[in-house]
Amino acid sequence: MTLRINPSILASDFANLEAELGRIANADMAHVDVMDNHFVPNLTLGLPIVARLQEVSPIPLDVHLMIDDPDRWAPSYAETGAASVTFHAEAAADPRALARALRDRGARAGMAIKPGTAAEPFYELLPELDMLLVMTVEPGFGGQSFIESTMPKLRALRDEVGRRDLDIWLQVDGGINDDTIGIAAEAGADVFVAGSSVFGAEVAAEQVERLRTLAGEHSHS
Repeated sequence: MTLRINPSILASDFANLEAELGRIANADMAHVDVMDNHFVPNLTLGLPIVARLQEVSPIPLDVHLMIDDPDRWAPSYAETGAASVTFHAEAAADPRALARALRDRGARAGMAIKPGTAAEPFYELLPELDMLLVMTVEPGFGGQSFIESTMPKLRALRDEVGRRDLDIWLQVDGGINDDTIGIAAEAGADVFVAGSSVFGAEVAAEQVERLRTLAGEHSHS
């Protein structure tokens, strides 16, 4: 199991996004939070900015769409060249068709579930997905505290993915830092989104490596 650190640029300096991406050039991917002020009560950045980030980023983009009607909008994000595009299960009308549309456009198909959303109803969808994101905070704002009660859901997903022998990344996003990354790794996560923990560090690249090490110490792989 390869462990991946995907820092969230939601915690970066929005006036200097290209430079901020350069600070995390040793990370696996840059996590880009797109919010529409409808699905979540916050508004961040949209398609034109993601397309431009794609042109200047030293690492692949991991786009997380916290938006209504992803069935309509998500394929356009895949068309920017983003390596991974994640939509929310709670927002998609036809997650199976949407996942296939993302793959058809060359992106990894990701699906996210909120802390209160059960994973079991989506087990049959797993073969259509390349990544499942278990939100460890309520989506909408950075800097929130990790919700540890989401870990049983993550463990159950890791068991199900193993039982089906699927190659699916399990991502966690929300409150991931030095104190919580080990908990998530132990529960089966292999992709870790960290925002303020990385961009708040004096040397972001060093914090990326520190998180990678801490995850490795607790991972089952």
